[in-house]
Amino acid sequence: MRKILIVAALIAATTLSGTPARAGADAAGNVLTLGGPDGAAVAVGDVLTAAVATGTTADFNTASGGTTGIRCAQSTFTAVVVDNPAAPGVATESTTAQTFGSCTANILGVTRVNAVTVNNVPFATTVESGTAAVTVSGTAAAPIQTTLALGTILGSINCVYRAVGNTITGLSSNTDNSITFTDQAFAKFSGPITCPANGFFTATYAPVLDGTEVVVTN
Repeated sequence: MRKILIVAALIAATTLSGTPARAGADAAGNVLTLGGPDGAAVAVGDVLTAAVATGTTADFNTASGGTTGIRCAQSTFTAVVVDNPAAPGVATESTTAQTFGSCTANILGVTRVNAVTVNNVPFATTVESGTAAVTVSGTAAAPIQTTLALGTILGSINCVYRAVGNTITGLSSNTDNSITFTDQAFAKFSGPITCPANGFFTATYAPVLDGTEVVVTN
């Protein structure tokens, strides 16, 4: 299952509908710009925010590509820009929060979702021009970890998951100013046998905003 995060954060690496960021020689200005490719550079210290795209959910499935798991109709992330160099390059951010709400489950034995909490934020985050890859990384002391507080037919349980490889990877798109994570793998770190052994996180956050302006990846 994500929460199997999250970020933030918060805040993975397969298909993404839409057009990725412009590559190499086609890039102009900084890696992150406001409003369009030729917009002003996103300033160091700016706070970026996004919520799950309208009409979609943040999903934590028990199998890659599966439909059994947890669906959250609400999810947001917040990140602070640490460095935004000229493109092509790699911008760095700190994913400071990722939240989930209005969650439901269709896991056998689970009667409700009490909370989905991303632990150990902030997480180091990079955005790479050209590939449009967004990578969120934990540390040995502060791994990417999500705690699922679930109600079951036998009582309340906590299921704790950590990202496999201590990273999750997404793709940014300038078509809808989004970041999409697809089937990012988490493994159970602790919890009773009722907790599924694995979790896979999928969500699209759009649009990514700096205040009221959309953020473009060059």
